Amino acid sequence: MKLAILDDYQGTAKYLGDWSSLPPGTNVQFFQDHIANEDKLVERLKEFDMVMGMRERTPFTRSILSRLPKLRLLMTTGLRNASFDMEAASDMGIPVCGASGAGEGPTELTWGLILSLLRHIHEEDKRSREGSWGTTVGVGLKGKTLGLIGLGHIGSLVAKVGKAFDMNIIAWSQNMTAQLAKECDATLVDKETLFRESDVVSVHLVLSDRSRGLVGAAELELMKATAFLVNISRGPIVDEKALIDVLERKAIAGAALDTFDVEPLPLNHPLFKTPNTLICPHLGYVTEEGYRAFYAGVIENVRAFLSGEPIRVINEAVLTSAEFRGYN
Repeated sequence: MKLAILDDYQGTAKYLGDWSSLPPGTNVQFFQDHIANEDKLVERLKEFDMVMGMRERTPFTRSILSRLPKLRLLMTTGLRNASFDMEAASDMGIPVCGASGAGEGPTELTWGLILSLLRHIHEEDKRSREGSWGTTVGVGLKGKTLGLIGLGHIGSLVAKVGKAFDMNIIAWSQNMTAQLAKECDATLVDKETLFRESDVVSVHLVLSDRSRGLVGAAELELMKATAFLVNISRGPIVDEKALIDVLERKAIAGAALDTFDVEPLPLNHPLFKTPNTLICPHLGYVTEEGYRAFYAGVIENVRAFLSGEPIRVINEAVLTSAEFRGYN
């Protein structure tokens, strides 16, 4: 059986997983490069029985899946993947299994981005290496207002850290209650108030039909000229064109972004040229601890699948469907 490990950008997969524990005869290949072209991706994967994709890096659309007749198992890091067409996988009899991560990488990165953006750490490092010493004046956090869009697992942890910095925490989401906000030491406000009053707006929502484009031109125009936007959730939650517009006009003070409409972000993308914009290549879950947990889960998934007892199947109904492609 042939197993493809995709999206290994850092070239660490072979070292962070115990691949020798897979059943004899399992041929594992690791791929670091990103292939956006469908024909080239299909050509690469057409002989593989099992494929693992890193969450939201390589999409698996209905068109791609229909051209991979040998594929019996598709895996993702994380327990959901918006770039995998789950309905198509089920229609074609392909189980999709997930693998949990570890640690609090997204929360940690959120604060890394906030601190770097407000204190110009990335800029000062670059300028110091170029011979300029101390060229910016940062913004402190004490007494500032942190506006959180979403108070799920990550948002609630971000709130705790904000409280430790003695920030005023306000929050909003479509289903948030005052009680939930209170439990997170935050105050529930309406969406307009959050954008109008926050010094830092941080997005912590799952991408869905309801959240797509939730932060648009109207919301960005409400922000203070001294306010910052942080998005580590999913790019399409924020209207990218509207964000570029306010950044270019310096209508807001800056933005730190870890997710984008298209990834990897093309080198000619205007976000690379907008003022006071901190770009991260989707590093929220990228930690050694997270990767070790992901790959351990993938190995467990393969062993379980090949034994006929699959685990962590996201589209579980496929296993009893007439279309199921089987285990061997």
